[in-house]
Amino acid sequence: MTAPLFTVLIDTFNYGKYIEDAVRSVLEQDFPSEQFEVLVIDDGSTDDTASRLEKFAGRIRYEQKANGGQASAFNYGIERARGEFIAFLDADDVWLPSKLRRVNEAFSRQPEVGMVYHRLYEWTTDGQLSTQGHFAAVSGPVAESRLWLLCYPMMQASSLVFRRRAIVDLLPVPEVLRTQADAYLTALIIFICPVLGIDEYLAKYRVHDANSYRQSEGKVSDTQLKNRMKMRDALVAEIRDWLRKHGLDTESGNIHDYLVQWRKAQERDGFALQTPGRWEFYRHLVEYPQLYSVLMSKRQRAHSYLRAFAGLALGYRHLHLFDDMYAGFKGWRKSQATVPGEEIPPR
Repeated sequence: MTAPLFTVLIDTFNYGKYIEDAVRSVLEQDFPSEQFEVLVIDDGSTDDTASRLEKFAGRIRYEQKANGGQASAFNYGIERARGEFIAFLDADDVWLPSKLRRVNEAFSRQPEVGMVYHRLYEWTTDGQLSTQGHFAAVSGPVAESRLWLLCYPMMQASSLVFRRRAIVDLLPVPEVLRTQADAYLTALIIFICPVLGIDEYLAKYRVHDANSYRQSEGKVSDTQLKNRMKMRDALVAEIRDWLRKHGLDTESGNIHDYLVQWRKAQERDGFALQTPGRWEFYRHLVEYPQLYSVLMSKRQRAHSYLRAFAGLALGYRHLHLFDDMYAGFKGWRKSQATVPGEEIPPR
């Protein structure tokens, strides 16, 4: 049997209510069916996942294993994948019909690229699609530039497609990562080969209450925050270990700043669990314009520094007063444009 070009790896755990949508979105791709396989790795589900997938018998490969978390499921699936490219799809997400075709075109144009990623819609429980998620189409040898490193987005698994040979040196994914295994691959692939960002929406990321990062009600529980921080600690430790083993200095300027971003994320989550003192909060805020100055305009830097001083004066719980005031000021300035369609001149 001829090996398929793509292996679509869907890892799932108790997502029976979503899994059919995910599988169907792959089978309905406008891409030759003989050029991809669908491999569903069930990481010890106790719900009705198996029975729901019976209708796809003969069209997908379904493998069950003991529960071990996301990295464990990735390793299990990659070991059994037959494709030249590994495309990840979370069981609660779906792809748009042109996904595989557009990704294949991107890889064909640039054979040196080891990973392709793209935009995702945020898909709410009421069926609405949002374009608010962060995205920057950073492409090329990202690790060679501080600017690119700071712009480079950590995209969700359903956005990621890897050239199989490019990730050999990243395998097996450390199985301590019960979540954030996709971040491990994304964070380190840039030190191996160029990547390519496609500035198109090719998938829908479902927002619901079991997500680790985006909730349908906008609130993450303390338990979810603690687990997220625990996994992020493990993730950064594994990233640092891989970099050191490959002769890269984690305290060098560019790599140090790249890793600082995870520390900032840990601080933000930690503040939601325990209110920081004013000086601690100020130091957290003032580091942003220092770290990201290369990405900011003069006005943005001024606002960022002003916000840090507001955090010192108002404290963590009341910084929203400054943000509300600033939002009101921006709205007022916009309203001063007296000619319809005329832009406010820069100052």
